[in-house]
Amino acid sequence: MTAPASLKAAIAQAARDYGFDVVGITDADAAPQAKARLARFLSDGAHGDMIWMADTAARRGEPRALWPDVRSIIMLGVNYGPSGDPLATLDARDRAAISVYAQGDDYHDVIKTRLKSLARWLVGEAGGDVKVFVDTAAVMEKPLAAAAALGWQGKHTNLVSRQYGSWLFLASIFTTLDLPADAHEIDHCGTCRACLDICPTAAFPEPYRLDARRCISYLTIEHKGPIPHEFRRALGNRVYGCDDCLAVCPWNKFAQAGRTAKLEARAALTAPRLAELARLDDASFRSLFAKTAIKRTGRNRFVRNVAIAIGNSGDPALVPETEHLLHDLSPLVRGAAVWALSQLVSTSRLTVMAATHGVAENDPTVKQEWAQALAPLT
Repeated sequence: MTAPASLKAAIAQAARDYGFDVVGITDADAAPQAKARLARFLSDGAHGDMIWMADTAARRGEPRALWPDVRSIIMLGVNYGPSGDPLATLDARDRAAISVYAQGDDYHDVIKTRLKSLARWLVGEAGGDVKVFVDTAAVMEKPLAAAAALGWQGKHTNLVSRQYGSWLFLASIFTTLDLPADAHEIDHCGTCRACLDICPTAAFPEPYRLDARRCISYLTIEHKGPIPHEFRRALGNRVYGCDDCLAVCPWNKFAQAGRTAKLEARAALTAPRLAELARLDDASFRSLFAKTAIKRTGRNRFVRNVAIAIGNSGDPALVPETEHLLHDLSPLVRGAAVWALSQLVSTSRLTVMAATHGVAENDPTVKQEWAQALAPLT
């Protein structure tokens, strides 16, 4: 199979056979603007704790810096569209809202298996060398996906597809083959600002720019320290990620539910009770989130988020679970529990708790949480 057009058609068919919903091809240098946008993002410090983005900037901004031999990039997408309204859980304040993408098996593992199979097929059919990536290397998938006509980067910087809306996992095959490229998809956002206006933390300083330091997905997943006070109320009951800007996109009217069983939401991760999540120790955390993306964040950061959500619940029935967290081994969790209790109990009761628990606290960050919680009382 040597004719470029025939090979391209065969790749598209093989991609569908291996479980991919969309496929496109682009040149290795087809997204030159990505490097400059990345440089601005990093110079603004908008990457926050994601130091790895700065460390890999040279390779991330230019595919040939990652692999000099690459000539073409095959971009692939897997639909993970939800079957219901992903924002409905936000109204159930005693429940936890988990981002759609994390409610099933870890997409890295699910897609990597398919990707390797497709890559082996390609080498067997057409030769050449390949490298495969699923959101784990210095690859800017979204601008490359736009260059390969899988969609366009919307004003929220995420990929939008006319066929699948906001709900595509992306993967890529770098190859030494010279394949016919697809035309870029044009931007279809128009004057719409829905994704910008719904953001609870105003994480978009302007259209097409994201400040990750203000993004709830970043704060609940990547951020390693205490959640900044200015964002805690905005988190609501979101304990892992945020789907707001994705879910409100008008192009989702064309979206459809995903067809990959392993990526479907598990019942245990669809609006779980905050009280149950607050009881998770390391072993039960690992058991509940086995084979999910959430497991990589770790128990302490996750329970930190749960404590913040409890503080936002307004539910006094959750006080006992939260008070128990004041004895947690993790200062990160203890500090979040202090704040949560300050939102749920009376000033007199908080003072008693401080006398019982706060005097024994030796972590300076948690001590500061107690001081801030009691500040209105002094």
